Amino acid sequence: MNNSTDKSAILDGLSLGKVTDYKETYSPELLQAVPRSMNRQELNLDNVLPFTGSDRWNGYELSWLNPKGKPQVAILRCEVPASSENLIESKSFKLYLNSFNQSVFTGFSEVEQIISKDLSQCAAETVNVKLIAPSQFSQLDINTFDAISIDDLDIEVNQYQLTPSLLSTDDNYVEETLASDLLKSNCLITNQPDWGSVLIRYQGKQINHESLLRYLISFRQHNEFHEQCVERIFCDIMQHCKPSKLTVYARYTRRGGLDINPFRSNFEDIYPETRLARQ
Repeated sequence: MNNSTDKSAILDGLSLGKVTDYKETYSPELLQAVPRSMNRQELNLDNVLPFTGSDRWNGYELSWLNPKGKPQVAILRCEVPASSENLIESKSFKLYLNSFNQSVFTGFSEVEQIISKDLSQCAAETVNVKLIAPSQFSQLDINTFDAISIDDLDIEVNQYQLTPSLLSTDDNYVEETLASDLLKSNCLITNQPDWGSVLIRYQGKQINHESLLRYLISFRQHNEFHEQCVERIFCDIMQHCKPSKLTVYARYTRRGGLDINPFRSNFEDIYPETRLARQ
């Protein structure tokens, strides 16, 4: 990325925010990539990232035809590595999945392999894909974050524009896991609201809970993609609170049959899948 013109050109080329036709036969060219560097330059992130992680996607609107013409359905789960060159633009992902509707495939395995190949090509790194059959739906968990909620704090709020300086620490050295369901930001292009829950697990000087809640609420009128918001939260906490260990994990409500769940950590792997009630 050389300048703001490059960013504008990338965003202008996306289908997001534009009237589009829905194709019902397999069309991998519908997938659109967004370079992660577009946002990471603003966060002063170089090639050595301060975190590892992935973007976990769940897709609830996937269907195709078997060789006899009978429709099949499944829930899609995939992991796009945070180290990949590109993130996958969500509307293009939705359009791509809809293009399977009237296409014939031999079975679940073929569909998994095709989607993995196409997403990997778009992200420029291997994307793992799993299809969950209807016979397995009863095994899916709906739960809450295993964390201390900070949402009941009786605070006064007057800042709804992103303000990292709100973050502060106390003198205590702790290891704790906090969560909030009050995260809201807006789509970078359409300005549509994005609703999410966020988990923050860390070790270090205790982050002042009230300051953290005010900071998270300050995303309320901020425009950025889901993945970019999570990386910004991670970098802001590292800069202003300086924990020795940090995980930031957000689970967003679905749009167009897709939910996006970015996970970034400097010390642990993504957790086993648990869907939240709002998803």
